[in-house]
Amino acid sequence: MNKKIHTEAVDHLFDAILSLESKDECYSFFEDLCTVNELMSLSQRFEVAAMLRKHKTYLEIAEKTGASTATISRVNRSLNYGDDGYALVFKKLQD
Repeated sequence: MNKKIHTEAVDHLFDAILSLESKDECYSFFEDLCTVNELMSLSQRFEVAAMLRKHKTYLEIAEKTGASTATISRVNRSLNYGDDGYALVFKKLQD
């Protein structure tokens, strides 16, 4: 875990996210919390990660998501060398 992001403020944000009980509540909260561009960037990274896990090429991913190769590379680095957060979520979504 990256100790730079482990702060009381981030804990408070994560507690708020964990309190949400529906997709509609998520839409309301994240629409207030993030700009449209921020939310679209987050969802794009998640889509890129899903496609990388399915062994899609950078070209396929860029065409489908509109992500730059730099973004795809960053997400790929997180998948390979990160804290396994993507893997945790993808496993939970399969169940």
